[in-house]
Formats: sequence, structure tokens, C-alpha cells
Amino acid sequence: MTVQRIGVLTGGGDAPGLNAVIRAVVKSACNSGIECIGLEDSFDGLIEPGRSRPLTPRDVTGILRLGGTILGTTNRGNPFAHPIVTSEGTKDYSDRVVEMFHKMGLGALVVIGGDGTLAIAHQFYRLGIPVVGVPKTIDNDIAGTTNCFGFDTAVAFATDAIDRLHTTAEAHKRIMVVEVMGRYAGWIALYSGVGGGADAILIPEIPFDLTALAERLMERDRWGARFSIVVVAEGAFPKGGKLELLEEAQQGHVERLGGIGARVCSALAKVTGKETRSVVLGHLQRGGAPTSFDRVLATRFGAKAVELIKQDDFGTMVASAPPDIVARRLEDVVGKAKTVPPDFDLVLTARALGVTFGD
Repeated sequence: MTVQRIGVLTGGGDAPGLNAVIRAVVKSACNSGIECIGLEDSFDGLIEPGRSRPLTPRDVTGILRLGGTILGTTNRGNPFAHPIVTSEGTKDYSDRVVEMFHKMGLGALVVIGGDGTLAIAHQFYRLGIPVVGVPKTIDNDIAGTTNCFGFDTAVAFATDAIDRLHTTAEAHKRIMVVEVMGRYAGWIALYSGVGGGADAILIPEIPFDLTALAERLMERDRWGARFSIVVVAEGAFPKGGKLELLEEAQQGHVERLGGIGARVCSALAKVTGKETRSVVLGHLQRGGAPTSFDRVLATRFGAKAVELIKQDDFGTMVASAPPDIVARRLEDVVGKAKTVPPDFDLVLTARALGVTFGD
């Protein structure tokens, strides 16, 4: 049966390009005679009728260039794990979502989110909701897709920050340590580190040795380069060591990584005797307008999602497979992570240029 009304939601952490996807979904759907309903704050929009609204091309005019998401988002824990209180009593979250999906007369759901949100979407698909997923993360760690929108914007911002730190590091002959996001994958650190001309890049996939790192930086001093830039992924950790956490995992929330930059900074100061400073870019990497690359990728993803709905191709995720946008089965990508291979081309390129990974 032809789908006449669809819901669209954004879940997980925000990323530049979310609004571009929403815009593309709404315009593509409406131009095909399909009504769009925007669901607020991820799957929470399917709890109460008042947390959704119709979206027309007029409603998405001008949002292509905006960061954030006009629908709101949340990265709380798995909705299958706890009950929720509604105006109609306490109910199992997942049952309520399925119930409201049908009550609202929706024929399909476009779920824009990261690995956690897509895993939840897959569970709802198995409960009978026709779902098409759109991969979103600045971390670029979703399996099955070469690129995720938001990644390019995050890398561009981090690279600009590294450029700025070069000038102050050189002026004071300091070691500057920059901690970037990425969770358990080193994509942002690797690309911004190479793009920004870092001297050391520490990523989760290659545990580092502090002594080896310090020695390589001191080598720079000996041949006349009196400053160094060290880019550290938030999930990086020393050989035989563990992750640095800002907050342990607790019910409804995953663990929060952070602190490794300050730890590396302090250790390098002691070992090298040089003035050392650290900077944490944090959520600055999530904000701001998306780059043109992310706007185009997000737009292609949104249009492809509607195309899959028109083809009744559900339980899928749109994906970048240059030069094409293709469909992947959700069951083939959820529960997996795309991390940096130690022999990845850009890693080898960086090593050839003299960049150390601390190993």
C-alpha cells in the first residue's frame, strides 16, 4: 500500500546537518504527495499527541544552513528498558510508541540518529513499524557508510582551532594538547590532526606510550622546532591503561569520556620540562552551521530516505558509498562500529610525514 503520511524524528547527540535532512525529507515527501509529521525530541514525540506537528515546505524554508535540529533531540538510554508516564497512565515505552504510530495514521518513520538511535529504530522495525534510518554522527563511526554528515563540520572546526593554537604555541615555544570528540573512534582526531599539521595524534585504535611520545616531541626541540601540537581523541588511552571518564555510565545514560587531554598535558610537562597547555574543544564541535559538504550529504540522505519509503524498502539505512547513496539493511549495521584501521591510508600518510601516534 502506498504510504500517505510519514513521521520524521532526530535522536541522539545533535550534529550539523540535521536540519538539512529534515528539509530534504519534507520537501521530497511533499513533492510526492506524502504528508510529513515532525516528531519532537526523538521517540518521545510518539508518546503524546501534542509533541508532534505537521511539516510543510514552508516550515523548513531557511533551515538548510542552520545547526541543531528544529525537532529537538535526546540521547537518553534505551526506551525499551523502562516504562513511561503518559496522560493515559503508565505504559511500556515501546508499546506506547507502536500504539501512537498507528493512532497518528503514520505509514512509515524516518529515524535520523547515531548507532544507539538506529539500534532502537531496528527494534521498532522488528515490532512492525516501517522504518528507514539516516546515519548521523560527528564521530563518523557508523558501520556501512563512508561518511556521516556532521563529521566534516566537526573536522573543519577542529582544524581551525589547531591552526590558531599553532600561532600561540610557536610564540611561547610550548606543547599544546588539543582534546577532540569521537568517543571510541579516532576519525575526528586523525583528520583534524593531519589537516591542522599536528605533530602527534593519539587515537583509541592505537594505544600510546607516553615515553615514546615525549621522546618524539623532544626530537623536534633538538632539530630546532621549539613547539609541538598534540591532538588527542577523547577515547585515547595509554598502553595497558584505561579510558578517562568524566562520568560513569548510569541508568539511562552512557559513560561520558573526557580528561585524557589534561592527563597527557600534565605528563608531558613533567617528562619534557617544557611549558605545556591543554584545550578541550568539546561541544563546540557540534555547533554552528554545517559545511557545504555536510549540507549536500544530508540533503542526499533525506531525499534517498523518501525514495526508499516510496519503494516500500523498510528496515534499511541510507548510506554513503561514493559516488552513490545506497541502502543498507539495519540488521547489518546496528551493534557495529567503524573505527580507524591501524593501516588506514591516512594513518600511513601521517606516519610518512613524521607524525607520531605515540606507539
